[in-house]
Amino acid sequence: MNNLLPNLIEALREELKQYGEMLALLDQQQDFVMQRQASDILSSVASINAQTGVIAGARREREQRQRHIARLLELPEEAGFGAITPRLPADYQPLMQALVQENNELLVRVQQRARLNHLLLNHAVELMQHLINAIVPGASPQTYDDAGRVPATGLPQHSLYEAVG
Repeated sequence: MNNLLPNLIEALREELKQYGEMLALLDQQQDFVMQRQASDILSSVASINAQTGVIAGARREREQRQRHIARLLELPEEAGFGAITPRLPADYQPLMQALVQENNELLVRVQQRARLNHLLLNHAVELMQHLINAIVPGASPQTYDDAGRVPATGLPQHSLYEAVG
């Protein structure tokens, strides 16, 4: 356990760091939306998608190390930290509890910020749709399909000049 426990602690710290990076990217994206910086919003989406992959890798690494510790403690591989932590040496338990709690709290904040950004981006798209509908008479109204997506629609077949005149 001498090597495995520090490895698990390091994996928890790395996961925490990656959630922090994601939160910073989501905050930055929110600023771009508020400042109406469309090109920066698009690049932030790419950064957020890349960070999602980094987080998934950090999570896989932590889960693998968690399974190793569980096996060492003669627990089922899928044992959670609630079962693992009490069986660790007493001097590691507070650190493990703090890291797990911080990861959980930061993950909740990331999820909340992602939902908020999703709502902000949807609102921006809806505003643009209203603008297009006001500029191009006869454009189809916004409707949602069974999956909650707006189906793609084409613009009317007449030119903008004909629509205005």
